Amino acid sequence: MVARQGPKAIAPRHISRCRAEAPESSEKMLWVKAFHIVFMVTWFAGLFYLPRLFVYHATVDDAAAHERFCVMEKRLLAIMTIGAVLTAFFGAWLLWLRPGLLAAGWLQAKLLLVVLLAGYHAWCGQLVAVFKRGENRYSENWYRWFNEVPTLLLIAIVLLAIVKPF
Repeated sequence: MVARQGPKAIAPRHISRCRAEAPESSEKMLWVKAFHIVFMVTWFAGLFYLPRLFVYHATVDDAAAHERFCVMEKRLLAIMTIGAVLTAFFGAWLLWLRPGLLAAGWLQAKLLLVVLLAGYHAWCGQLVAVFKRGENRYSENWYRWFNEVPTLLLIAIVLLAIVKPF
């Protein structure tokens, strides 16, 4: 992929400077970043769907439906927790590969939002337990608004990671 021009190689424009300077390290970083994104998508799928289950669960009044929602919520929480852990693992690996990124303001802001997202995830876990005990005190409308939080965080996190405004 490197075009030769005279005695020295010139990297095509579509290859970043990092990749042109250290292909082994950059290739590893691309793989790690790809898995970070895959597991982030897994995590967010759960963060979008679990509160939607809460919306429907808040309206049921029969024991069979309640139990069915409890099983679905428990399983989904487990899957999204795996996604969260692996997102964090691959994110930490990216920082290990490029520790200088920690000085970037956009990354510090992104990490703060990820901490908030982890708190939201933990709150979802508490709500799963509350539903299991039959102690839900929120309405379906409250859960509809609660369901919007990960959307706002996703937009902010992606904009920070792609645009890097500061």
